[in-house]
Amino acid sequence: MPNTLTRSLSLFAAVALAAIGQAATAADLTPAPAAEAVAADVEALGPWQIRLRALGVITNNSGHVNGISGSDLSYSDTIVPELDITYYFTNNIAAELILGTTYANIDAAGSIDALGKVGKTWLLPPTLTLQYHFTDFGAFKPYVGAGVNYTLFYNQSGKGAFSDLDVKNEFGAALQVGFDYMIDEHWGVNFDVKKLFLEPEWKVKLDGAPLSGKAKLDPWLIGTGITYRF
Repeated sequence: MPNTLTRSLSLFAAVALAAIGQAATAADLTPAPAAEAVAADVEALGPWQIRLRALGVITNNSGHVNGISGSDLSYSDTIVPELDITYYFTNNIAAELILGTTYANIDAAGSIDALGKVGKTWLLPPTLTLQYHFTDFGAFKPYVGAGVNYTLFYNQSGKGAFSDLDVKNEFGAALQVGFDYMIDEHWGVNFDVKKLFLEPEWKVKLDGAPLSGKAKLDPWLIGTGITYRF
């Protein structure tokens, strides 16, 4: 995991800098009086904000079966709706709770590729992040965040010769970068990227024989949608 973490942090930092740079450039192109007026209106509102996003869940295709050299796993990617709720403690500091559910098809790969589809599981990954919001770009509101994720796996089923699939619930760290562009004092558009570090233990039976291992999901969550501040 250290190499995965290092690569993910490097990519996350690059995305963060690109997003904030884009926000700064766009802010320079925004007429100053209009941007400042929207910013002032937003900051005068209450502490609550909700967003509705279309979310792409892109997993890291990696994992293994204990005791089988060269074994690997792959997972399906999905697009799902997602809701988040944000509370602003100050203009700069906020907490965000992300809610959504999706599924993952699990397939054998590497030296066990011939075994085909292992099974399917649904997952509910509520994620809580603490965010810092930059307030120097007018109507653009870039932010970065970090927090914790707890993923619950449910409605799990094996396929073919596989049965009794059981992916364990797991805590993981979360990193986040994104921005809102406020169209008026209430409404805006949002773009958001999160990286979850999620590597749960799992087990299954193959023709009655027990197998176990680790599923290295480590998904990217890339979303865009609408923001409502009230």
